[in-house]
Amino acid sequence: MFCKNCGSEMNENAVACMSCGFAKGTGEKFCANCGSEINPGAAICIKCGAAVTGGVAGGEQKSKLTAVLLAFFLGGIGIHDFYLGYNKYGIIKIILTVCTGVGGSIWALVDFIRLLTGSLNTDANGIELKKEF
Repeated sequence: MFCKNCGSEMNENAVACMSCGFAKGTGEKFCANCGSEINPGAAICIKCGAAVTGGVAGGEQKSKLTAVLLAFFLGGIGIHDFYLGYNKYGIIKIILTVCTGVGGSIWALVDFIRLLTGSLNTDANGIELKKEF
């Protein structure tokens, strides 16, 4: 796997590129499959034939609006975490809410604010959330 911003080789488990700091799957200058430079707006990489449209490598881009609404209404039981792929945090929030009554809800409020301010803007795979507002 290669960084789509700088073309450097990346570890499959990396969340961000160690060369440029961009989140995995973000950027439009290089092919994530082979690392070659691609033309802006190209549908495929002319070197390896991999699809490069859509701006998302390795998965589907999640909706930021959906994550915000889930965090606000069902955040206490971690539903927004499951939606974004942070399953471990979702389970912890369920346990906190069951044991304390409000522990998971306080953490969900923090996540809600982080989603609104943009400090939480990627899913568990490092793919940037689709901005709809």
